[in-house]
Amino acid sequence: MKWWKACMLAVLAFALAAPAFAELQNVQVGGELRIRYNYIGSNYDSTNGIRPLYPPAWIAGRPMGIAAAIYGWDKDSNASKFTEMRTRLNVKADFTDEVCAYVEFDSYDIWGEDFRSNYVTGADFRQNDANDDVSVYQAYIQAKNMWGTPLQLRVGRQELAFGSQWLVGTKDFGPNFVGQSFDALRLTYATDMFSVDAFAAKLAEAGLAEEDGDTDFYGVYASCTAVENWTFDAYYFLLRDAAAYSDSDQDWFSEAIQDWFGVDDYDPTNLNTVGLRANGTWNAFDFNAEAAYQFGDAGRIGSMFRNLVVGDEDAEFDNWGGTVEAGYTFDMAWTPRVFLGADYIGGEDNRDLSWFQWWWPFDKPQSSISFNRLFSNQMYSGFLDLNNDLSNVWIARGGATVHPLESVSVTGIVSHFEALDPFDAPYFWKFGNFIVPLFPNRSYAAEENSSDLGWQVDLITSYNYTEDLSFVVHYAHLFVGDGLTDGAYSAYNGLVSTQGTDNDDSDYIAFETRLRF
Repeated sequence: MKWWKACMLAVLAFALAAPAFAELQNVQVGGELRIRYNYIGSNYDSTNGIRPLYPPAWIAGRPMGIAAAIYGWDKDSNASKFTEMRTRLNVKADFTDEVCAYVEFDSYDIWGEDFRSNYVTGADFRQNDANDDVSVYQAYIQAKNMWGTPLQLRVGRQELAFGSQWLVGTKDFGPNFVGQSFDALRLTYATDMFSVDAFAAKLAEAGLAEEDGDTDFYGVYASCTAVENWTFDAYYFLLRDAAAYSDSDQDWFSEAIQDWFGVDDYDPTNLNTVGLRANGTWNAFDFNAEAAYQFGDAGRIGSMFRNLVVGDEDAEFDNWGGTVEAGYTFDMAWTPRVFLGADYIGGEDNRDLSWFQWWWPFDKPQSSISFNRLFSNQMYSGFLDLNNDLSNVWIARGGATVHPLESVSVTGIVSHFEALDPFDAPYFWKFGNFIVPLFPNRSYAAEENSSDLGWQVDLITSYNYTEDLSFVVHYAHLFVGDGLTDGAYSAYNGLVSTQGTDNDDSDYIAFETRLRF
């Protein structure tokens, strides 16, 4: 029996058995159907995969990390075209005024992935279709007003979204709206003046493979609403990855010898994030600002930056990030709102190499750690930030929103992207797609790439046909800067380069329809 049928039978059995231990007061059924077509041209490498940046001989001795790129910036490369669809179905059961259960199933699909017939032979493969992608997206029990206090407990798989969702959110904005839920326990204490959330989530379970090898996510998020129309937040997040990473796996004596030579085991990763946020309105002005600092051991990333076989066991998070936006809404026809914003997402690139470091292979490598966006729902670009992982960058942006009709909004945005710490690239000559190194095997001979990643223009039109049905059309154009063509480590939280094979501009077109019920 297929997995989803088993789940539905379990839900049905629970509903039938519920009167045995609790009497239902109310049952609500809802859902959502969301379909989006995406076109991204001149963006990705024609191999449709991660490609090496340089032949290994060019970067001999450099601690490069992943040392790969996925971009093309070439009008002759393959465009990315796909239609994505997400289907949700949820049931909420209220047992008392304070106790409820919530279950939500979802399926994320790309059109054409699950077609069940071969047009050449006419064969029908439904009976062999084992690619069942229906998932339990949320399933939790919730109790409110515990012990007569404004304390709420939620246990189970659930979404976590805090503040503007700049660091922790539902990951449902823009393309690749796969959604994001956590297996977590969450306590919320909320009054009219303030609220405090505390949670603990399990991201990965190592089981019996390791005594302490899990990946966990903890946090406390506090909000003050004592000032009318304003919210002030303070928070602390801890992501702990205790999986074992080492340069070797030997007996204690061999480990001691190798440790003397710099071959090490790595401490668990402890990514600490502390932050403050202010958000509110004053007359026609609106304002949002958030700043966060990250610190802690970064052993997992340090193990990736190897010189020969040795990684950086001293790698640490030590970066700032921040976002600010101010807007003004005019009291006139179309109620236009204009805004200006800026974002700083800290990063570093230590992949350069001195002559002595190149000549002396026993020198310890230094990793390149950038600000980690955690589980952000903030997407800055459909070209550079598809996974909400843009880092080692600062962004300046401005725009306006107008409402020509009550149900229609049009937003225009202009953004500029700059790398904070550009990549030092080996000297080379480039002839079309052919790259010839000037100094083969001399990776210390390099020059700093441009920090200019380019300009982007967005035009977004939304139409609410009814309260439940809406349509969105999104067009964007990226004016590719030299920093994208030459390469800067700004993707994948600073671990993957933006380097392309050309410098052609790129276009993005999307059409989305969304129905809630």
